[in-house]
Amino acid sequence: MCIAPEMLREAAADKQYSRSEENKTMNARYQRTIYACFTGYIVQAIINNFVPLLFLTFESTYHIPLSKITILITFNFGIQLLVDLLSTGFVDKIGYRASIMIAHIFAAAGLLGLAVLPEILPDAYAGLLISVTVYALGGGLLEVLVSPIVESCPTDNKEKAMSLLHSFYCWGHVGVVLFSTLFFKLFGIENWKILTCIWLIVPAVNTFVFAKTPIAPLVEEGEKGMSMLDLCKTRVFWILMLMMTCAGASEQAVSQWASTFAERGLGVSKTVGDLAGPMAFAILMGSARAFYGKFGDRISLDKFMVGSGLLCVLSYMCISLSPSPVMSLIGCAVCGLSVGIMWPGSFSKASATLRNGGTALFALLALAGDLGCSGGPTLVGYVSSMASDDLKKGILAAIIFPVLLVAGIFLLRKPKEDKNTAQAN
Repeated sequence: MCIAPEMLREAAADKQYSRSEENKTMNARYQRTIYACFTGYIVQAIINNFVPLLFLTFESTYHIPLSKITILITFNFGIQLLVDLLSTGFVDKIGYRASIMIAHIFAAAGLLGLAVLPEILPDAYAGLLISVTVYALGGGLLEVLVSPIVESCPTDNKEKAMSLLHSFYCWGHVGVVLFSTLFFKLFGIENWKILTCIWLIVPAVNTFVFAKTPIAPLVEEGEKGMSMLDLCKTRVFWILMLMMTCAGASEQAVSQWASTFAERGLGVSKTVGDLAGPMAFAILMGSARAFYGKFGDRISLDKFMVGSGLLCVLSYMCISLSPSPVMSLIGCAVCGLSVGIMWPGSFSKASATLRNGGTALFALLALAGDLGCSGGPTLVGYVSSMASDDLKKGILAAIIFPVLLVAGIFLLRKPKEDKNTAQAN
């Protein structure tokens, strides 16, 4: 029997149409998952950026010296670092859905403890440390889980999706600073505990959202993700780890100290300091990520990251060497623009380079990033203390991080160039 060409073409067209409709339906289903992940990074922003707005309040209310307050930053990112290291087996065993819900529960519980424990425990500082520890457990899990969940969703351009995802950390940062500043202006800084309870609503609600959203597997069926040992044997992996460490350090070295630097180092009011320092930093960081999320398919990621690294160096120099408070604040804002692509760009390069990295890859990248997030502000605080609490000198010392990140990009390109040369020969 002979089948007419027209019938074959119609059948092919019907099949293509059916596949297209199926893809649209699938994308619509996973859109809810992506939105929940966006909110997950807003939760991460609350965890990392709300407490630094209260450093001077803790100092005056609970009589905690600045040196001990620095430990709160180190504790937050240090705990997140440990979770990154130890979470791989846990996540693979109980699944991504249960893990991401647990992460949000810890985040909410830690914020609740922040409002309650310093008042009921004999030592207020112990209450702060316990609360930071609890929400840091949630923050560590979020960092491990959110990016691979988005990576597993059916999207056309992973680099753009990743950059857009990480921009929501910045919008969360902006929201935290703006809403908190307005709250303090209207109701007084002494009511910060009420605001803490308001912020915990976000992770509490998102817990229930993740209970209903579809989550796709990160590694294709029948394939096995790389183990930590396999990754550690790969040279490229260590370059990526260096880049992630420097990305986290470059970002948080200024971000965590921006409010304190503006208020104490530059002598401006808390309201002006928070708006012109951390909020401007976050807006420009989010703008850089949203820009690449929109136009990333037209821009070389390597060139964008190198340019951002060089701009970061210039912003650090502007912050630390300028005699003008206005120029230093402008430097803080420009620093946000410069570091925007560093974290999501490093994630994207890792996903593209080590395609079967699986949960272990994302966990170790998060570990490296959190190591940088902990080490960057700690270095700034340590150098500042050695220099009679001069934050400018501390921030100047952190210039090493963007320099090393740029070096990592060139090192990552070298194996590819060597491979291409060998193939040509």
